[in-house]
Amino acid sequence: MIDKISDTQKVEALFGNWKETLIWSCLENIMGTIYVTSQENPTSAMAVLGDFCFFAGSPEKDLVQYKPESYQKDIIIMIPQNDSWGKLIEETYGEKAKRVTRYAMKKEYSVFDKGKLQKVICLLPPEYSLKMVDEDIFHLCKANDWSADLVSQYETFEEYKSLGIGAVVLKDGVLVSGASSYSSYQNGIEIEIDTREDYRRNGLAYVCGAKLILECLERKWYPSWDAQNKWSVALAEKLGYHFDYEYVAYEVAITKNFRWDI
Repeated sequence: MIDKISDTQKVEALFGNWKETLIWSCLENIMGTIYVTSQENPTSAMAVLGDFCFFAGSPEKDLVQYKPESYQKDIIIMIPQNDSWGKLIEETYGEKAKRVTRYAMKKEYSVFDKGKLQKVICLLPPEYSLKMVDEDIFHLCKANDWSADLVSQYETFEEYKSLGIGAVVLKDGVLVSGASSYSSYQNGIEIEIDTREDYRRNGLAYVCGAKLILECLERKWYPSWDAQNKWSVALAEKLGYHFDYEYVAYEVAITKNFRWDI
């Protein structure tokens, strides 16, 4: 029987010192959900937040197969704590699980050069405008497929205003790029950066990222960055982050005729 666990202290040790803010969000009961096969004495756990799920503890096939009823996306990114979990994911999903490499950036609190970041913001060409995410922009982000993930984990603007933060670039009132909180944890956020395809490679994400980092530092929030690809690593390093390590993830497709809970 798989169930949500509300007393997350029971599973803290399973996740150990895993430096992943989405897990921290779940453990802190701020965002996301942790699932277990035993409420009283859990030996394995699955933390789910947005498009991601993390497996910890003893490998458990029932957890790998389990699909929360609330999950509606066509793909889930599964991240194993170790090779044993990874092997179980591969055995369970076969060709439906695409093995990928992701890149963790170091979580360092004193590496950001505020003066440099302010200069980056000044690079924005005059035909663009830079704004923080307000209620109108929040709903504008949700209305576009490419920008939805900038705010998708927050059901309402009130929740976003309390827990999240974001900066966007507009041209003629049209949203073209943004950097925002994908998720929130105590005293920090996980950054999501997106740019509309026809406006990429113009430095807009660089400007949005710089503005978001500065605003986070003002609030004494840590702006955590996890990179999907080497382009994201390069952008992060331009903004002051340092590369930490590569790790394995699995993009598991959930097609029309495919049941996650096979």
